[in-house]
Amino acid sequence: MKILMVAGEANPFVKTGGLADVCYSLAKSLVKKKHDVSIVIPFYKKIKDQLFNEAKLIKTFPIYMSWRIQYCGIYKYIYEGITYYFVDNEQYFYRDGIYSFDDDIERFAYFDLAVNEMLFNLDLQYDIVHLHDWQSGMLPLLFKTDFRVNLSTYNPKFVLTIHNPAFQGKFDPYYLGDFFNLSREFYDNGTVRFDECCSFLKAAIVLSDKITTVSLTHAKELLNGDHAYGLDNVIRFRDQDFIGITNGIDYDEFNPSKDKFIKNYNVNNAYEIKKINKIELLKQFNLKNPNLPLFVVVSRLTFQKGISLILDAIPHISGKANIFILGSGEKDLEDRAEFLRKCYSENLAIYLGYNDELAHKLYAAGDFFLMPSLYEPCGIGQMIAHRYGTLPIVRRTGGLIDTVNGYDGTNKEFADGLDFNDYALQGLLGPCMSALDIFKKVDLHKKLIVNSMKRVHDWDTSTEKYIKMYKDLLK
Repeated sequence: MKILMVAGEANPFVKTGGLADVCYSLAKSLVKKKHDVSIVIPFYKKIKDQLFNEAKLIKTFPIYMSWRIQYCGIYKYIYEGITYYFVDNEQYFYRDGIYSFDDDIERFAYFDLAVNEMLFNLDLQYDIVHLHDWQSGMLPLLFKTDFRVNLSTYNPKFVLTIHNPAFQGKFDPYYLGDFFNLSREFYDNGTVRFDECCSFLKAAIVLSDKITTVSLTHAKELLNGDHAYGLDNVIRFRDQDFIGITNGIDYDEFNPSKDKFIKNYNVNNAYEIKKINKIELLKQFNLKNPNLPLFVVVSRLTFQKGISLILDAIPHISGKANIFILGSGEKDLEDRAEFLRKCYSENLAIYLGYNDELAHKLYAAGDFFLMPSLYEPCGIGQMIAHRYGTLPIVRRTGGLIDTVNGYDGTNKEFADGLDFNDYALQGLLGPCMSALDIFKKVDLHKKLIVNSMKRVHDWDTSTEKYIKMYKDLLK
């Protein structure tokens, strides 16, 4: 099959969250199974500066956005068997940053128009066009209303994966004409209408041939309205075409036996070698006592990720454990983290921003991985933590339910982390105190590390489910 992934970001070139990991890892897994896979993303400044002399400009054409005529260049670059296409327009994408600009709606309206034009200008004849989140959501409407479409000769099937329903790409109906060259009828008839606005994501849900989300439990949550952000009624309308497929992780990238950033180990010597990684990390960041357990966080610093709970818990944990937080996000959470670092400097390290090498070191050095999310469609951090023998502490929500078996005192033969229900400080402190107890019980700790590292989160099973879905659509 010929498959095109359309997204706002994708590894290894640009990443703000798990979407980039999933887009790349799924594509890589499909290539291994002999499918022809491409990914198209914007040619952001970060990518252009890195690849300008290597990526090949293969096509230019104008993009008409009402009264605007915008340049579009399509660059091509092949990496690990995946064909990457980069949409070039410096006005929209040559910036320091990826999202959160005032003109994001216009930027991704342009992107969807450009990808639609690419489908016709390059004559690529994809079987499947797989959309990821809101940034690509208007593409099915643009394609299906394009006067050039001849479904008897070119009829790709559209698949949408909802990674985070909180981000919906809302805009005023005026911009249907001003950005997309579309009439208001698509607002009036409900195709794009959502919450008295238009929505990229609503359009994709209505017009895609199949809709997926990134875990089985999150699919149920979206249907019953839990953390659906108002989309439950829309999704229930398409419930016969909606499924959950749990994400995997890239076992090549996350492999403690070969990871170039750490002292390597495997399931047989993890308990001993992880201590060495911990000692080196603590020395580098001036944390004093390597005999204490180490709680690590690798996350966007947002309310959704439970970061406020973690910060509330620090005064209760510091002195009994070391804590290391890596990430960036909401300014008030960053400021609180910095304040706490000054208060608990001997036991708390904070790195604001993202550093891939440091992330790997944290997974390898940590004893416990904190992920107390308010909601979590799937989550990747807990699966990486398993791979490195760092026991996840998670709230029972979304994909965290599907991927972590919490220890309850009786199930050490298969438990591989700890979990809790209540989104509250006391809810998180319960498993944290249990973790301190587990750390003291060496045999139990070793057993849970082994369980963790033996847990399978690769892409094989999930990829086969995607392939079956694709093939069913093409019958």
